[in-house]
Amino acid sequence: MNETTMEEKIQRINTLYHKSQAEGLTPSEKEEQARLRKEYIQSIRSSLRSELNRIDIQNEDGSISNLGEEHAKQGD
Repeated sequence: MNETTMEEKIQRINTLYHKSQAEGLTPSEKEEQARLRKEYIQSIRSSLRSELNRIDIQNEDGSISNLGEEHAKQGD
């Protein structure tokens, strides 16, 4: 299977957006646009979680808390 890069997905999202503004999309293009947007958002969330998991905060009492773990406790 040929995996599409995120750059290519973003480019396709933009192409579909511009087409939707100019002339509208077919039902299959609307489905593709929704799927690509969902994949993009999932990728951004995953990247953010990864970044948060690498950040440690030193509390006033000297203890260390992981920002990703703290965020998960709050229920996202």
